Amino acid sequence: MKTNNKFLKSYKNLNVVVTGTSGFKGAWLAYWLSNLGAKVTGISLKPEKNSILFKSLRLKNKINQYYLDITNFYKLNEIIKKTKPDIIFHLAAQSIVSTSYEKPLQTFHTNILGSANVLETYRVNRIPYLVYITSDKCYLNLNTKKNYKENDILGGLDNYSSSKASAELIFSSYFNSYFKNKKHLSVASARAGNVIGGGDMKINRIVPDIIKSLQKNKNINLRNPKATRPWQHVLEPLSGYLLLGHKLLSKELNFDSIPSWNFGPKPVNCKSVGHITKFVVKNWGKTNLKIKIDKSSKFHESKLLSLNIQKAKKELQWEPRLNLEETIKFTVDWYKYYFNHKSVEEITDYQIQLFLEN
Repeated sequence: MKTNNKFLKSYKNLNVVVTGTSGFKGAWLAYWLSNLGAKVTGISLKPEKNSILFKSLRLKNKINQYYLDITNFYKLNEIIKKTKPDIIFHLAAQSIVSTSYEKPLQTFHTNILGSANVLETYRVNRIPYLVYITSDKCYLNLNTKKNYKENDILGGLDNYSSSKASAELIFSSYFNSYFKNKKHLSVASARAGNVIGGGDMKINRIVPDIIKSLQKNKNINLRNPKATRPWQHVLEPLSGYLLLGHKLLSKELNFDSIPSWNFGPKPVNCKSVGHITKFVVKNWGKTNLKIKIDKSSKFHESKLLSLNIQKAKKELQWEPRLNLEETIKFTVDWYKYYFNHKSVEEITDYQIQLFLEN
């Protein structure tokens, strides 16, 4: 089953707010929506010093951008009230596991209070629709071969995971308190796996760390090479979020006691960190670098995690499109283009088009 692309036309001239636009997924989503003809308002912190995506995509010239911390409810509410969006895509988050150990309060503050603020400003301003993005880390992961379903137990053994589980619990609370007494859904949460792709330069993320090592011709250090993750290109979950948003806008989703959807890759994409590393190195074209194990890391990381995506397949007619080889090639090709050209709109447009043709 191939996902039909016609749903993307529903965003033309739509007034859309995206939170987290200076981040990896948020920047890609804002760029894609802008290309679809949407009137995009971005809300995020200023891009970090090592960030390349927001600038290289020239998003400042494409969207109406506000630099704001979502933990500030009053400023957030002011913007939402002024903008009056047709739909909100909430992606803003503190998204790094290692940072959640170094800065636990900041992580909880952003991922829990910030997300609650988005829900509250959505509620009080009576915005029509909301797609609320969390993470596959929201599930209580027991490191088994289980593929987690949307109705599985939420929880977390580390600060990041528990912050995402808490964000989902707050979403559930708001849904049951304010939004469930409707024939058609107006809100939905989305959970995606390990997302990779061009433009991510965050510290302590495996693919950006590999790319930086390759660019500088340095050996690659891995914390947990045997850890298995559901790897997917950034366009995979974004296509799911956009499809989910379309289903809300067109009133195609009836009441659901758990209005959440997993967006994960094909099962063959669930590979170890070590496997992914060798794949990236091969695609880059270097074979002389050594891969070393960094045993200094003390924090907990899940060894095994995968998602069940049958609900998205059945109810949304959504399917992942790229296999692992294509996912890695898309990612490496983007970085190579960036290091040679700096402006990356051409390669980004090309990859979006190629993805949609799959």
